Amino acid sequence: MNEQDLKEKTRKTAELYFKDVIGEKPYELWRAFDKDLAKELSLFITGRMYAREKIPHTTRQLVTVSALTVLGKLDELKLHVQAALNVGCLPEEIAEVIFQTAVYGGVPAMNNGLKTLKEVLAEKGLWR
Repeated sequence: MNEQDLKEKTRKTAELYFKDVIGEKPYELWRAFDKDLAKELSLFITGRMYAREKIPHTTRQLVTVSALTVLGKLDELKLHVQAALNVGCLPEEIAEVIFQTAVYGGVPAMNNGLKTLKEVLAEKGLWR
């Protein structure tokens, strides 16, 4: 794949995952410190990893939500809960994945994940 194709794939994938995301996006943070490195990170992470077609975007985001929940990376989890919704994951599916993390990450990690999900759903007007 040539660089122009990779840039276009990166742009399309970023738009799919991160449209309407509330809060600072990682790319914006990276760019504030190093424009060239931000570009390279974005091309690799978004254009190569997230754009892969080996598994559906919904599955990729549910895996990401699970990993971030167990690791307790709540800022990044909030971003990826939003991305999961953007690619078509249902709130119930995201919650179920977070519940599953209690087995491996513990109940406190699960609770933090559910709080993050609830916060995102409330911000988007999707919380009852």
